[in-house]
This record gives sequence, structure tokens and C-alpha cells, in this order.
Amino acid sequence: MDSINREQPEKNQEDLVGTEAITKIRELVKQAKSCFFCTALSSGQPFATRPMAVQQVDDTGAFWFLSASDSHKNRELERDGAVQLLFQGSAHSDFLTVHGQATISRDAAKIHELWEPLLKTWFTEGEQDPRITVIKVTPRGGYYWDTKHNRAVVFAKMVAGAAMGKTLDDSIEGRLKV
Repeated sequence: MDSINREQPEKNQEDLVGTEAITKIRELVKQAKSCFFCTALSSGQPFATRPMAVQQVDDTGAFWFLSASDSHKNRELERDGAVQLLFQGSAHSDFLTVHGQATISRDAAKIHELWEPLLKTWFTEGEQDPRITVIKVTPRGGYYWDTKHNRAVVFAKMVAGAAMGKTLDDSIEGRLKV
């Protein structure tokens, strides 16, 4: 039996490097807006996971988060900065996994840049809350799964493929190297 990948009439794998990788990361994060932020990767135990909102992905591909200095996450990052970020933008596309190195700072200018009023839910003293820290994740690599076209084209290809008994999957996937 042939692999589904060999039955594809279109190219469905493309690795992206440098600015192309950063553009894809920013596009997918814009769809997902939050991720599962995984820490304690090298502990030998199941890694720790929690949802986190991405405040920014900058022009270098670095991810920026705000976090409480007394959180479990910050304590874990102080021991080991290796992280995995897992994103899902929709039920059928916009998937991204990124592994990288996290660093923690109290950069007041970056806190000001990333601040938004809703964050008072976690930082009750506002932008000046002494518990606010900035987490920067510098990506080392990643992998994405997406579609090549908009949802209408994807749906039309799925229906046509099902009717013809052919694989007309519109997916594209590949490695990311920033």
C-alpha cells in the first residue's frame, strides 16, 4: 500500500529557514494567540504544561510572554530554560511546535511595550506590579502543519477528493529554522 504522501498530486512538504520561517511563525501565532508552554523538559519526568498568551513575536522570531515571578513556571525556567511551545490555530490547520531557550528578565521597557489592561487580572498592581517578569523564548527550531489555501479552497478540495476517491489534501508541513 502506498503512503498518503506519495499519492499527493501537489507538493506537501516545505522546510523554511530564516525570514521565511519567521514569517510562517508569526502567521500561525496570529491565528492561535496562545499556546501550551512546556517546561522541565530534561527532568526525566512528564514535562510541565500550562496555557500562555503570546504577547509578541518579534522580527527575530523571539516569543515574548509576561509571567509572575513567583509562578511554578518561572521556578522551572530558573533551573532549566529549555521549552517547547505548542500551538493550534484551528481544528484543521495552523499547527506549530517550537523548541527553544527561555530567559527571564524584569525589563521595564519591555513590560511597558507588552502591557495591556486585561493583564491586571494577574498583575493587580498594574504595569508596576513587582511580580511581573518578561520571558523571552529564543527559538532553536520547530515544525509546522498548515494549509496552502484559504478555508473555502481547502473545503472544495476535500469534497472533490472524496467524490473522486483521490487524495486532494491541501496540507503543507515542514521544519522551521530561524
